[in-house]
Amino acid sequence: MTITDVPSEKRPARRSVVLSGFLWLLLAPGAFWLVGRVFGLERGLLIALFAATPFVAAWTLVPLLAALVARRWAAAIVAGVVAFGMAACVLPRALPDLDRGPSEGVALRVLTINMLYGQADPDEILALVRDNDVAVLAVQEFAPRGESALKAAGIDALLPYQQLTAEPEASGSGLYSRYPMLTQDSRRNGGGFQQAYATIQAPGAVAVHVESVHPLAPAGPHMYPGWSADISAQPSADEGAEPRILLGDFNATLDHAVLRDLIDTGYRDAADAVGEGLVTSWPSRGGFDGLVTIDHVLVDERIGVDEVQVHDVTDSDHRAVLAALTLPMS
Repeated sequence: MTITDVPSEKRPARRSVVLSGFLWLLLAPGAFWLVGRVFGLERGLLIALFAATPFVAAWTLVPLLAALVARRWAAAIVAGVVAFGMAACVLPRALPDLDRGPSEGVALRVLTINMLYGQADPDEILALVRDNDVAVLAVQEFAPRGESALKAAGIDALLPYQQLTAEPEASGSGLYSRYPMLTQDSRRNGGGFQQAYATIQAPGAVAVHVESVHPLAPAGPHMYPGWSADISAQPSADEGAEPRILLGDFNATLDHAVLRDLIDTGYRDAADAVGEGLVTSWPSRGGFDGLVTIDHVLVDERIGVDEVQVHDVTDSDHRAVLAALTLPMS
């Protein structure tokens, strides 16, 4: 029997079934994504895909609107739940938190930048430090050429206290500070990257632990376990110890459970706290501002967050993240 042989009264029913099936297929990916995001089911290729959660959240409006227009109420209800769930995961990052930590104390402005094998423009980095009164600079992918370039540009005059572990390619790390480092060192994480760290004390403030963070990227199956292990091994917030600031290229977004677990130990994400959590930082090249937010400033909940800015830096594939913080007084 050809379609023209189907009785005319049956054709609308068949079209209705096809339309309903299409709508359920349309909303299924978002539903599965929401389940994976909520329960932290980041495994294998899903690790990289979960970084696109804000885009998927926007997509979930498509099946919702389609179901409403088609008057398929069951599909519309499910699509509405999925869209609401995804919005609950993503939209709070665009809204300032009611609690951003203490507003009274000692001001400290920090900056982090992945230098892309040390080739990021040193003059632009110094301009950011100088123009924004930055007291602590963290650098990743800190190669010897980057160390030499920053020195030649005059960073010693602005941030004379330093913990530097420059290495070829992407594994180097560094910290520059306006204030003395009471203790300082570097450690190599499981993924092979150095992480410079120091205890820094601004005048009138309590001493704080500051660390330039750079876990392994989840760039392939052989790197997935190391990525998760590196983030899990970052110093947790500890109420019995000095407040901590972790800043750098985390190679993870707030849609990765392993990063949320780290934050839940007692940190707040600075950008998220001030409603800038959806501002992207990578990949940034040639005027393109990026697709995902993997560069972060995490601060102990005893530290206040006043402002976060994101800046392009020539010859880096990451944008620099600047955070204005308030430290507890000593």
